[in-house]
Amino acid sequence: MKETAAAPARRREVMVVLPGLMLAMVLAMLDNMIVGTAMPRIVGELGGLTHLSWVVTAYVLGTTVSTPIWGKIGDLYGRKNIFLWSIVIFMIGSVLCGMAGSEMLGGPTDGMAQLIAFRALQGLGAGGLMVNAMAIIGDLVPPRERGQYQGIMAGVMSLAMIAGPLVGGFITDHLDWRWAFYVNLPVGFVALALLAAKLKLPKYRTEHRIDWLGAILLSVGITALVLITTWGGNDYGWGSPQILGLAALAIVTLALFIPVERRAVEPIMPLQLFRNRNFTLISLVGFLLGFAMFGAINFLPLFQQTVQGASATNSGLLLLPMMGSAMVISLFVGQAITKTGKYKLYPVLGGVIMAVAMWLLSLMDVNTPSWQTGVFIAVLGLGMGFLMQTTMLIAQNSVEQKDLGVSSSTSTFFRSIGGSFGVSLFGAVFNNQLASNLESKLGPVGDKLASSGGQFNPAALHELPANVRTGFLESLATSISSVFWWAILFAVLVPLLAAFIKEIPLRGGPEQTGDAENPAPVPAPALD
Repeated sequence: MKETAAAPARRREVMVVLPGLMLAMVLAMLDNMIVGTAMPRIVGELGGLTHLSWVVTAYVLGTTVSTPIWGKIGDLYGRKNIFLWSIVIFMIGSVLCGMAGSEMLGGPTDGMAQLIAFRALQGLGAGGLMVNAMAIIGDLVPPRERGQYQGIMAGVMSLAMIAGPLVGGFITDHLDWRWAFYVNLPVGFVALALLAAKLKLPKYRTEHRIDWLGAILLSVGITALVLITTWGGNDYGWGSPQILGLAALAIVTLALFIPVERRAVEPIMPLQLFRNRNFTLISLVGFLLGFAMFGAINFLPLFQQTVQGASATNSGLLLLPMMGSAMVISLFVGQAITKTGKYKLYPVLGGVIMAVAMWLLSLMDVNTPSWQTGVFIAVLGLGMGFLMQTTMLIAQNSVEQKDLGVSSSTSTFFRSIGGSFGVSLFGAVFNNQLASNLESKLGPVGDKLASSGGQFNPAALHELPANVRTGFLESLATSISSVFWWAILFAVLVPLLAAFIKEIPLRGGPEQTGDAENPAPVPAPALD
């Protein structure tokens, strides 16, 4: 691709701030992977197996409800200070998570409730990390050149996802699980220092106010929906007053949200964006991607540490094929998009591969060797590599520059809400299947195991009688397999929707001078 005269200067500007942006993104990625690896031990000490999905749901829910707000505030007031505050909030949440159940906070009695609450706070900060990092790159680089930088960031994220399970496994095996949260602090401080010193973006402000009413309605509606998927059929029956009340609350708040957004001067989620076919389609693709991927892979460490008997460290190593293949493909896709300007093929191909991966994972049972699981998750990594950055790129290319933050946050929002629904739904599927399988295989003993919840950790399996242990492992493996079967239903919709995306030339290509549908690229803002 022929470079313009401004391209070298723009590249220097980006490369100066890129390390800080990548560290901030690594902060969120490391936390997810470290905590995911350590989760069986954390749940074993603070609560029961049935709380596994809630610890994740709280974090995802915090991220989801805050994402649109972070994106809009960044559009209105500039992204630097907003970005730095999101890191600070994330670090405060990390400290509190590490203190959950400690004597300083009243002991382990309320430890699980504290951890869930602090994970939600941590998620509020995380909502601003990914959105603002991607939006800042969007401020500095036109879409045609954006692929190579997003490819680099995706590669670094993949490295973080590789390092995360290893760090999480080491902490779980050799240190207290609380260091799974405290380890965020040094990374966060370095990111803050780099960004405070190097990130130079224009400071601007509009006369409009943030759409707080829309933000509150959206947050309440989404929270109600997630609670329905979390509690329905598990803690409460689907026809119970609690679930019906939450359903009514979700319907009312989301119905009110639409007219509020139409009248708002600065809507938190501008509805006119969805008039763009590409933006609507890629938002749905992001939702399904989060639903199938984040909802299902949450159970991989549990399968590896319990059914396959891997240590926490080894279960982290067993995720290397997924992260490695995702990193390689992300770098390839970023360079290919920058070179050709073409992108439609990648989400279609990624969706097909992800669906195949879910089918392969659904075949796992107690006799599946670790190397075979590694092959299956490597296939999943291939699908992730084709999908992760292209969804954001297409979303950003579908809107005007002034809506870049909103488009980034909306794309992330749909992926996050998909992940939240996926974790909640698959958690309910897992719990119900486990209870049913234990009862059918072990009779009254299995029913007692299922109803007790108990203090569960992989080491406790050795204390069970041999026949009970075998029945438990078979029940657990079958229950996890059923989660991946459900994930297939959502994964197959990804390539079907992506096939209808219209391949619009990326702004900023050397052959483009701008037109009504694709305006000429906006120059990178002057740095102060």
